[in-house]
Amino acid sequence: MNEALIASLARAVDLTPDDLELRMHLAQLLHGANRQAEALTHLNAVIQNDPGNTAALGLLGQVTAALVGGSAPGTQRKPETETAAAPAATTAQAQEYDWSAAAAQFDNSVAAPFVEQHIDITEESGELEPPLEPAGEPVTLADVGGLQAVKDRLNESFLAPMRNAAIAKAFGKSLRGGLLLYGPPGCGKTFVARAVAGELQANFMAVTMTDILDSHVGGTEKNLKALFDKARENAPTVLFLDEVDALGLRRGSLTGSASWLRQMVNQLLLEMDSISANNDGLYVLAATNHPWDLDEALLRPGRLDRAVLVTPPDAAARESILHHHLERRPIAGIDLKWIMSQTDGFSGADLEHLCTTAAEKAMMLSIERNEVLPVDMGHIRQALSEVKPSTLPWLESARNVVRFGNENGRYDDLADYLRSRKMI
Repeated sequence: MNEALIASLARAVDLTPDDLELRMHLAQLLHGANRQAEALTHLNAVIQNDPGNTAALGLLGQVTAALVGGSAPGTQRKPETETAAAPAATTAQAQEYDWSAAAAQFDNSVAAPFVEQHIDITEESGELEPPLEPAGEPVTLADVGGLQAVKDRLNESFLAPMRNAAIAKAFGKSLRGGLLLYGPPGCGKTFVARAVAGELQANFMAVTMTDILDSHVGGTEKNLKALFDKARENAPTVLFLDEVDALGLRRGSLTGSASWLRQMVNQLLLEMDSISANNDGLYVLAATNHPWDLDEALLRPGRLDRAVLVTPPDAAARESILHHHLERRPIAGIDLKWIMSQTDGFSGADLEHLCTTAAEKAMMLSIERNEVLPVDMGHIRQALSEVKPSTLPWLESARNVVRFGNENGRYDDLADYLRSRKMI
């Protein structure tokens, strides 16, 4: 499958979100590339705007069958979500590069890994920039570099009331409902959710549509209930609904062969109401790139009634992310401050891709010369000419939502962010 074509179509769809034919083409390509969850998101958008679109409904059946492993109707599938102590590192730490050996190999001519080794101190609090997450230890908001506005909003709307329930109730602050994280793809919503679990000293249980979807009638609702019950049994638990727009589709758009998905949405609403009545130790967080595609009932008070915009990484966050992805590679003379200044609008995933691309440039040159050459600023500049920020199309489409769909003030934080970037 031509990934470049998919990426190009995705950018075109972000710029013209109402072009249903273009969305259908992209959904077909994503289905062919076995990227079913992404295909489902675009099919949902098509069906919402054109409920009678037979091509979209037909493809929806193929995508949902692929999501459940291609099982025939009538077969059962059990969810495989695991509940883990909040949260542990999933990969082993890479070994540090042996710079003493490198210096000997390069006749002591290797420059320092970074132009300036330092520890940042924030002006507001005077606190040291937090270290990277050690293996086996919980992630907390201290491990999230930068994004202070996001942390403050999380603390005010969710964490502080949960930690101080008696005081919150005295001020009429409801502890019911859940929290919705939204923003461009690749900006760390899942990592922020894990950090919230760490702050609450709770287990972390991540759920996607593939964990609950079942081709057997009633099986999807049964799986969804079982996951919520499992989360309650393991309380305190942060139950994280990733790509919740695939779970909380607008029910008005689900007609014809897709009408069975209405019951999945109804069951999700029922479980949300259940936790509002008895939410002892169960915290529901959800993430989406497209909150405007969610069923309105899911956003009512007592459900996902609080929303936090997870923005692209700010300057401090970009420096932290770049340092993390470069420090375990053979590098020389890397000017983090300069790279940070050139990557405004990059997502965390974009920054990782930038570092990987630069490393590939150095690797290919090393293979050509038959010696290990470190990643330097030349390789970084080459990578910057190829890797572009992926968040801009999302911000462009979000601008239309702020202009024409924010009558209730739901996206005021998004409007403020776009103003700060002079986009509205």
